[in-house]
Amino acid sequence: MTEQEILARLVAFPSVVGSANHEIVGWIGAYAQDCGADVTVAMGPEGDRANLFATIGPKEVPGILLSGHMDVVPAGEPGWTSDPFALREHDGRLYGRGTSDMKGFLACALAALPALAAMPLARPVHLAFSYDEEAGCRGVPHLIRLLPDLCARPEGCIIGEPSGMRAIRAHKGKAAARIEIRGRSGHSSRPDQGLNAIHAMAAILSEAVAAASALSSGPYDGNFEPPYSSLQVGVIRGGQAVNIIPDLCTADLEARAIAGISPAGLLEPVRAALTQLKAHGFDTRWELLSQYPALSLAAGSPLAILLEELTGQEPLAAISYGTEAGLYQAAGMDAIICGPGDIARAHKPDEYIEPAELCACRTMIEDLGKRLLNWQA
Repeated sequence: MTEQEILARLVAFPSVVGSANHEIVGWIGAYAQDCGADVTVAMGPEGDRANLFATIGPKEVPGILLSGHMDVVPAGEPGWTSDPFALREHDGRLYGRGTSDMKGFLACALAALPALAAMPLARPVHLAFSYDEEAGCRGVPHLIRLLPDLCARPEGCIIGEPSGMRAIRAHKGKAAARIEIRGRSGHSSRPDQGLNAIHAMAAILSEAVAAASALSSGPYDGNFEPPYSSLQVGVIRGGQAVNIIPDLCTADLEARAIAGISPAGLLEPVRAALTQLKAHGFDTRWELLSQYPALSLAAGSPLAILLEELTGQEPLAAISYGTEAGLYQAAGMDAIICGPGDIARAHKPDEYIEPAELCACRTMIEDLGKRLLNWQA
């Protein structure tokens, strides 16, 4: 099958983040096995979704891992001009949810499998396809923990997020948390008899704003835009009516950290302020929703040099969005980002990818296989 034919099959699976994915996992696993790959399906703790791992070549020696996620964001936006889960070709573009982010890369990796299987590889190529990446990289940590039982530690990992087929060496880390404050309800005419959860949240929001402002003073990393870590509150909910003392208020916030900074650590001043509310009679809860570390790969690393040779372009120093790459690096493997498509098209109506971008990616993966015929670490 061509990469475009495979992409059509993948887009047709509505593998929305947070939902069961057995259908897409089953199809990919069967296809990879038919191509001669050794396939492992690893069920996640949720019980209704799984990661998939496949190997072509000798898995007892270090090789290269190609990483991608099978989940996509929802496609409920009103701007779609066709069914988001049916690949449509028009004016040289292939439209559908996940075409750029990132089923296009999955399709290229799968399309390259027959060529890779026909090569006497001295080093293996692994496919690591994860779930719930769009919820903060929740699925891939379970797969990374299994890697020592699945293969020798890879020499490098290529994360195929859309990058215009130019490799990227760094991204920020991220942590997201949910705050819940419970007070006591009552009639708004007797505020002395209630505990206003929204008023209490105001103090927490002030702390978050102060923490965000302080981060703009550094430390700095000029490879990023902005060149410093950041923090923001993105969602707040609370209250029923203007004449009812609100007894519940929740807020979601996130921090994005430059390399060397713990993103979860950036949230600690807000968490500390939340804890202080208990002394005033409020019940509070802090839930860490997701977290992943920053990626920082040296310009002169073998993996960066390899990708420059494969793509013909010097890798970019950094990008603003996050990926699973930092998790692989934290587990002791060099990682880099390189994939077809454009992140600017992702999470929007009429997401698309171009056939030439798919072709370039499949060619890169097949050329990688040729490097592994006699590659010495």
